Amino acid sequence: MDQFISAMGQEDAALLIDCQSDKVLEEVVFPDSSHTILVCNSNVKHQLGASEYPVRVQQCKVVEKALGKRFGEQNFPNGLRDATPSMVEDLRKANALDDVHYRRAKHVVTENERCQAFAAAISAGDFGDAGRLMNESHSSLRDDFEVSCPEINTLVELAQQVDGVVGSRITGGGFGGCTVTLVKSSEVEKLEEHLQSEYRKRWEKACITFASKPGIGAHPMETSPWIWLLFYGPFVKDKDARRTFWFGLSIAVAVISAAMTLTQARQS
Repeated sequence: MDQFISAMGQEDAALLIDCQSDKVLEEVVFPDSSHTILVCNSNVKHQLGASEYPVRVQQCKVVEKALGKRFGEQNFPNGLRDATPSMVEDLRKANALDDVHYRRAKHVVTENERCQAFAAAISAGDFGDAGRLMNESHSSLRDDFEVSCPEINTLVELAQQVDGVVGSRITGGGFGGCTVTLVKSSEVEKLEEHLQSEYRKRWEKACITFASKPGIGAHPMETSPWIWLLFYGPFVKDKDARRTFWFGLSIAVAVISAAMTLTQARQS
């Protein structure tokens, strides 16, 4: 997903993506700038994740087999993605899943629904409902899928204490990393101060915050020829061309220096 959004991101829009077909289902445009996404880095590395990721995959496969056995394998061509919350509940009531596998499946099927509900809420400008879904998502990732960690939970709890915050959750692969918080734009500074101050008190280390907004992904940029000369000029193999580059650069520096001196002299 990281690579997908880096390449396909759109200005002022979230992307509802289909991770199976790698297609954008919908560009979810933020209707206004009344709310901001604040990213907070816990400075906890994803060390546990390397060993736990394959465990989660295997647990989901166990659920897929249980679903196929009870409802027919032909009904799940896309695996657990085709299941509904009622199907998962049915497996639990039939004692076809233990508690751990039930909670893993519950997270997957409810998170799929939350993603679509979040897209609808943002499109409708209902930031309150979008924030509620973010909070529910974090609770599910923490309690059912169990991919959070104490430091991340602290950041979410601290964010939820601040007026103007509508929702907060872990983001990324889990077991550390960052949180994302949807907050009124007027309250961003207050939120940053609260997170940085209280997180240090609890964990004796800093967190890093920065406000963000959806932006365009990787794309060709119009670059001035002078920029290309600056970066590639020194590496030109032809001696005469390289000598011309350095001569031109020295002239440019001299002109800029003279202009700055003249400006300062006029101001004084």
